[in-house]
Amino acid sequence: MQIIVQAGFAEQTITKSRFIAMAVSCASEREVGQALRAFAAKHQSAHHLAYAFRLKTEEGIVQRFSDAGEPSGTAGMPLLKLLEGRNLINVCVGVIRYYGGINLGTGGLARAYGGTAKLALDETKVTDYVEMKTIKLTIAYNQMDFVTRALAKCNGAIVDKAFNEHVDLIVSLPANDAGDFINRFSLKNY
Repeated sequence: MQIIVQAGFAEQTITKSRFIAMAVSCASEREVGQALRAFAAKHQSAHHLAYAFRLKTEEGIVQRFSDAGEPSGTAGMPLLKLLEGRNLINVCVGVIRYYGGINLGTGGLARAYGGTAKLALDETKVTDYVEMKTIKLTIAYNQMDFVTRALAKCNGAIVDKAFNEHVDLIVSLPANDAGDFINRFSLKNY
């Protein structure tokens, strides 16, 4: 699975209809809604905003699409198929259409929406998805520097810390490294 680390945008005109696409990273349905509202706000006179998204959640992959009033399966479904085909998650693709007065037919619509979304996805930068895990950890004060360096090496981060008798940390790190990290730095080892 892959995620987008840099958004992509594209525009093309097909038989007098103008299509504008965006492909952005979104971690939740709320972020999807925010991205789509912002995109629509820039194009208030547009006739359609079709979209598709795929999100990785604790329950699995959630994916949805909307044809935005176009004939069923001609706008949102081609977008979703692109996301599935590229194995992208935590991503939203939206395509705005300014109607040009000429009907494109169902095949033409599917090609136009899908083609414009493909151009936007081609402009993105992607990287492999790494599942992160948040863990609680209690360490000795003299281990703080070691933990900080170890987190930096595995692209983890300290989310919260409390200094009491010991240091209580909440850290986010790749799920594959969590078990080893707990074994290495748990207070019971010192």
